[in-house]
Amino acid sequence: MDMMEILFAMAVILALARLGSIIFAKLGLPGLIGEILVGVLIANIAGGAFMTDILNIDVAAPNDNYEVLHVLAELGVMFLLFSVGLETKVKDLLGSGKSAFLCALLGVILPFLAGFALIVALGDYGTNAAMFMGAAMVATSVGITARIIKDMKLMDAKESRIIIAAAVIDDVLGMVVLAIVQGLATSEGDLNIMDLAIIIIKAVAFVLVAIGIAKWIVPRIHDFFDERNRKIVASGKVPYSINKLVLAIIVCLFMSYLAEYMGLAAIIGAFLAGMMFANYAWEWELEHKIEAITSFLISFFFVNVGLQVDLSTMTEMSVLLLAGIVIVLALLTKYIGCGIGARIGDKTVDKSSMNIIGVGMMPRGEVGIIIAAIGLASGVMSSDLYGVVVLMSVATTIIAPPILSSLFKKKYKEEYTIVPEDNL
Repeated sequence: MDMMEILFAMAVILALARLGSIIFAKLGLPGLIGEILVGVLIANIAGGAFMTDILNIDVAAPNDNYEVLHVLAELGVMFLLFSVGLETKVKDLLGSGKSAFLCALLGVILPFLAGFALIVALGDYGTNAAMFMGAAMVATSVGITARIIKDMKLMDAKESRIIIAAAVIDDVLGMVVLAIVQGLATSEGDLNIMDLAIIIIKAVAFVLVAIGIAKWIVPRIHDFFDERNRKIVASGKVPYSINKLVLAIIVCLFMSYLAEYMGLAAIIGAFLAGMMFANYAWEWELEHKIEAITSFLISFFFVNVGLQVDLSTMTEMSVLLLAGIVIVLALLTKYIGCGIGARIGDKTVDKSSMNIIGVGMMPRGEVGIIIAAIGLASGVMSSDLYGVVVLMSVATTIIAPPILSSLFKKKYKEEYTIVPEDNL
């Protein structure tokens, strides 16, 4: 391993990723798309000569430099899911309401069945590949939607509350689905009821234990720290506190290890670790501290996503047709499932609200790509299927925001009407 080569490659990749992110952000699109495209360009410029000759990174036959990049990418996605978990409070999960629960549930079931059935019907791929496609279709990246809602100052709208609460449940259900799919993919032999039962029990138990720790153990740790500091102050000594960030990172890494040990994905453990600390993320200043770590590492993940895309496979008409079908199914199943689920749970949800909720749950963003990357790394998904999922994730992330913004403006017209009180 040549340290100079690795440092040079890291500097170039990070600089190009930031440039791509800034360009797309200025266009009003998620920066992650720019970072992915940087990876695609690096991997495909002059047949990959830029990557192999200048950066000395070989994806096809992974060398030491690529292994370092891969580790950085894996850490990046772990901390990304940890930060998502920090925004997922157990009380919000348990008290989200019937409407949000059914919205999330149908928004998981319909996309999974559609993705799974499509790949099985094609007959060119295995059952495990079909399951990973279904899992990727399940994912919802509500970060894009939440940003739009926040910018429009409509966080208190009924539709916004349902979307945010449903997204919390969707995240947990998505992690359970991924855990089951990952477990089945790595289990020996064909799919059987016993394997399925064991994996479901492990996945659900892992989630329930994490919820229990978040609800009963972490509050006691919080109280212990507070009581200890009070005693130190009362004794006249200078108070000091344990670095909560280090504690959170240790738990994140251990939970990720535990998930891998159980045959699940490391990101599931990272997500649940974040959820454990969600109630105290603001008090302990975890969110912005983790954000600094994530913003550095996550660029390597998205660039690595792009590095796996072989543009030569994306020129085949059959692959492009499949991508088009997957994108349409991804949009429709979330739109129909989440909209109808919200309506069943709350009869006051009218057609305009169903439209807003359905569109708000459409973006797959980074979550769908993460699942596809796991499938590719495990050898379950082929490079063309992986490219299809990347296209689907990018397309839904681009398509949904402008439609959602238009629907919100159409329903809440008064929010955008200038009244005399607005004049200076």
